[in-house]
Amino acid sequence: MSDGTREPMGEAPADDAATDTPVTDTTATGTTLADAALTDDAFLGGRLRLLQPQRGHRAGHDALLLAASAPEASRAVDLGAGVGAAGLAFAARVPAATLTLVEIDPVLAALAARNAARQTPDLGDRVGVVCANVMTLGRSSGPDVPTAGAADLVLMNPPFNDPARHRASPHAGRALAHAIADADVETWLRAAERLLAPGGRLALIHRPEAIEALLAGLKGRFGAVTIRPVHPSPEAPANRLLIGAIKGRRTPPALLPALVLAGSDGRPSAAAEQVLRAGGAIGPG
Repeated sequence: MSDGTREPMGEAPADDAATDTPVTDTTATGTTLADAALTDDAFLGGRLRLLQPQRGHRAGHDALLLAASAPEASRAVDLGAGVGAAGLAFAARVPAATLTLVEIDPVLAALAARNAARQTPDLGDRVGVVCANVMTLGRSSGPDVPTAGAADLVLMNPPFNDPARHRASPHAGRALAHAIADADVETWLRAAERLLAPGGRLALIHRPEAIEALLAGLKGRFGAVTIRPVHPSPEAPANRLLIGAIKGRRTPPALLPALVLAGSDGRPSAAAEQVLRAGGAIGPG
């Protein structure tokens, strides 16, 4: 139930050109993929269409769950944005929000810019794209580069796989997107803390086995931590955690009711349909 209608790309229509949303590149010269190497996928019941590589890291449920878990905000930054799925889904739900998509891979950053440009003007005009390493954010400047303390919300889908525990992907872009050591989770959390204004909110998605590293990295930086397990079915253990936190708060953490994506019969749950197809928010409780 990924809500991803995959269509191999032929020659791109003229209005798909990434001319309206330039990429601010703080790493290296951006590169592009030929349209034949892309798919044009539908999300949120077809209201959001995204170009993404046929191979390598691809957006799916995680991005939409992250977007749905984020509270409304006026100035949002999506770290590790990939092709822009989570950030654009969030911006589609929150029409007052401006958004900066931050992605280290220049190929994906260029696709994120192209995806922003091909949305409706009221959405695309609110989006900027930056090709940068999260470690430099809040310390570098340039068009659209987020500055320290400027964001009300940071969305974060950090790479999942600790390279010490998993065999790295031979695909360089995919390995970059998926591999992270536990110690580097703190790097992402430090970046989020730098970018957020006091009282700003963090929304992230990760695997349950990262909970110890996540809580250690949040301690002293964020409080009012909420943890929502996500289960693929009622019988299956949680395979994702949706975590929220507030910069500078000291409120103790809270475990929220689980989100179950499908019933025992394999059919999508009503809650999953509301989030993954209708683009609704996941409530606070």
